[in-house]
Amino acid sequence: MSKETHGESLGNVHNSVETQGKIGWKRVMAFLGPAYLVSVGYMDPGNWATDLAGGSEFGYKLIWILFVSNLIALLLQSLSTRLGIVRGLDLAQASKNTYPRFVNFCLYILAQIAIIACDLAEIIGMAIGLNLLFHLPLLWGVSLTISDTILLLFLMNKGMRKLEGFIISMIFIIGLSFLVEMFIVEPNFGDVAKGFIPSNIFKSDLVSKKMLYVAIGIIGATVMPHNLYLHSSLVQTRKIDRTDEGIKNAIRFNFIDTSIALNLAFFVNAAILILAASAFFRNGFFQVAEIQDAYKLLEHIFGSLAPALFAIALIASGQSSTITGTLAGQIIMEGHINLRIQPWLRRLLTRLLAILPAVLTIVYFGDQALGSLIILSQVVLSLQLGFAVIPLIHFTSDKQRMGKFAIGPKVKILAWASAALIVVLNIKLVIDQIFDWIKQYPDAQVWIYIFVIPLTLGIIALLLYVFFKPILKLHEEKPARVPHGLAEAINNLDAKAYKHIGVTIDFSKNDRDSLRHAIMQGGKGADYTLIHIVETAAANYHGTEVMDHETQSDKENLDKYVTSLHALNFNAHAVIGYGNAANAIAQIVEDEKIDFIVMGAHGHKALKDIIFGTTVDKVRHRVNVPILIVKPGV
Repeated sequence: MSKETHGESLGNVHNSVETQGKIGWKRVMAFLGPAYLVSVGYMDPGNWATDLAGGSEFGYKLIWILFVSNLIALLLQSLSTRLGIVRGLDLAQASKNTYPRFVNFCLYILAQIAIIACDLAEIIGMAIGLNLLFHLPLLWGVSLTISDTILLLFLMNKGMRKLEGFIISMIFIIGLSFLVEMFIVEPNFGDVAKGFIPSNIFKSDLVSKKMLYVAIGIIGATVMPHNLYLHSSLVQTRKIDRTDEGIKNAIRFNFIDTSIALNLAFFVNAAILILAASAFFRNGFFQVAEIQDAYKLLEHIFGSLAPALFAIALIASGQSSTITGTLAGQIIMEGHINLRIQPWLRRLLTRLLAILPAVLTIVYFGDQALGSLIILSQVVLSLQLGFAVIPLIHFTSDKQRMGKFAIGPKVKILAWASAALIVVLNIKLVIDQIFDWIKQYPDAQVWIYIFVIPLTLGIIALLLYVFFKPILKLHEEKPARVPHGLAEAINNLDAKAYKHIGVTIDFSKNDRDSLRHAIMQGGKGADYTLIHIVETAAANYHGTEVMDHETQSDKENLDKYVTSLHALNFNAHAVIGYGNAANAIAQIVEDEKIDFIVMGAHGHKALKDIIFGTTVDKVRHRVNVPILIVKPGV
């Protein structure tokens, strides 16, 4: 079975892990990894806040919610992997095919809000962990989290297996910390077992309303929408045999990977809730929703080891979760709206959008409000779940495109039941919240009726469209256009003769190779313009010609190149630009009417790209002529 035509999801690591030719446990190990990157999202600081709130206020009563959430997560993540393996599409790409442009834009906005909400929880968790261990002020800790962009760049450039290894090491630290804490707090395992028995959270009394709010937060923190996008892409990092047997094996091995990883996540979440119930609820502390309070109470009740382990696990959780959030952001941006930007910029934008509410909360409401903000972020995640889950079920049920790998009736019933549970819980929460606002803020009733209710109805209408469109075929499904469009038929290829070739010169060892490749393209029939940009402080400031020592020296050197080319019977002249290199080169190309450019690459990447800049990439987006990039020594 072949993949559908589309742009590669996470193209820099697509099909980068070899699985063929391996036998036995080595083959299983080759598939292990993607689910661990997903699982860290199920044990991030957002889970901590909801689990602490549930355990301290309701004891062990919400363990069953955790268990059901984990089963739903296992089901939905397995559907996500099936979509990625069989169709070779991530969830955002499949949505792009199925829904019209405006709907995809709305889905992108909602998914982006969910990622920001998730990132917000990670920022706060990291800041709190640094505060607890090193007494770093929360505002400083929130600001410091922006630096993890560098870590992400480093890991992504080391390859997928190195990234997975880092995440697994973080999971090991988290799991070990809570395993030790379980021995310290000594929970009542009889009461823990009773917590797996469902209790009624749909009553109208105040306690049940609070329990419902926390329960939805737990579901939102456990079944995370961006993880569905992420998992459908990560499984495509494995290079598999595209036969029916190869796809079947890939689905089976990835299910094993998912089962192990999500059960580890369930252990961590259950451990946090049990820790809160055993340490706080049992001792009469019923309102411990704040992570800082949990740390202090652990120290008060059990000494210094338990809270230290708690803080270390919190930092590991926040740091690992932030990486997966970046990858998910890249997937939804490229998939839904065909926009591809540099990963570090993608990471920076998401982080800044998440930092802003955290900083404003600290400044205006104080440190103590961060716990409530984390829980709110998890409720926001849950509200977005339906917009990811419903399309996923439709896509994996489609026999026309999934073929023999479409999900069967039993799995379909379980999947739709899970989706119905999520949507019903969310609708009840929203209705209760709106009525509470109307009662609590009578002066704001007009604004609630003008803005909040119409917005809510619009979102419900969008959800109904997302549900009914694949059934009613309201929009013709088109092949994916992510992110660069479809290949066109090639019938005839005539040789292209370039008449005016520009060559960028930087007076390095790259120049000889650049000139050689330029001459190979144009021969003696073309005109050659040698381009050099002066980037001195004066040139950058004025953006025009300056006659400092460096400029005069550059002109003399450039004239030597021109003289040498004239001696070889090539028609060449030199042009010097000033200021920003990319802008100056683009302007020279336009003024000189150059129809082909040859540029020498420096060969650096990752961190050096941030420090030294990426002129080649910037020029590529500013000109409308072909560019030949020559690497050093080629």
